[in-house]
Amino acid sequence: MPTGAAAVGESALARLVEDYLMACRARGLAPNTIETSYGYPLRRILLPWCAERGVNDIAGLDSRALDAFTVYLNTEPGRRGHLLSKHSIHAYVRAVRGFLNWCQAEGETGNARPSLPRLPRRVLDVLDREELRQLIAAAPTERDRLILSILADCGLRNSEVCTLELQDILQRDRRQAFLRVHGKGSRERLVPLPPSLLRGLERYARDSRPKDTHSTRLFVGLRRGQSGDYEPLSRSGMLQLVQSAAARAGITKPVHVHLLRHSFITNALRGGMNPMVVAQIAGHSSLRMIERVYSHLNAGDSYEALIQLLAKD
Repeated sequence: MPTGAAAVGESALARLVEDYLMACRARGLAPNTIETSYGYPLRRILLPWCAERGVNDIAGLDSRALDAFTVYLNTEPGRRGHLLSKHSIHAYVRAVRGFLNWCQAEGETGNARPSLPRLPRRVLDVLDREELRQLIAAAPTERDRLILSILADCGLRNSEVCTLELQDILQRDRRQAFLRVHGKGSRERLVPLPPSLLRGLERYARDSRPKDTHSTRLFVGLRRGQSGDYEPLSRSGMLQLVQSAAARAGITKPVHVHLLRHSFITNALRGGMNPMVVAQIAGHSSLRMIERVYSHLNAGDSYEALIQLLAKD
């Protein structure tokens, strides 16, 4: 599978792709999202394929060309020498569809759209509440236990925990407290903070967090870095923290940071929480992600949620 924009040149199609990516930036999408979800499939996959076949403008992307492109994705090895996964193919085709939808809205010619390949049903192996309690209890420090509790009880992403500031702990009154979370695309949201977790964070900030650090981040490293100061917790540090706690707890299934987020959302849905509320807490802009990723919830889960709801009457 050829990759690299160098072979593409400045075709009319390449200029349209750059205009589209500029429009994505103007919409406020996160730079990493633009680069990985839109830029890579269009610049590194679609445009080189088009250049090899002499497709230089939007009119050349008719239904036959788009069908050939999808077949190409299914049959040509990727960068690592293996066939692309169904999820990768789906993501690349979805990026092309988004680009073509933008072209049509801008008045460019070409009305064809590639068909999205059907994805296999995804099965998530999540941690139940007892496994999460064991994981948190196995953490060696108060800082680590609080971080695991935030992941398990609030459903934050790795980067969202790393970028929490001291002032992001908000208490509106004696009954309600929130974490102000800086999510994808610079979008902020308020995530409910359980009382026990609030007390733990306040105690940590007051007694355990290093006092002589210049960092305003809520969580910093346990040791001083090369600069002589305590550096903010990194994403790799988060992964090491989670995997170390899992090993201490004797959890044999593969555990990573995002698994705790999946577990939070799954357990919330199984517990009967409104999917709209779950999406709001998790920072999803719509229910589409909930519907697509958490299709592993089955009829038994629905039955239990209904019984719990009726038991409250």
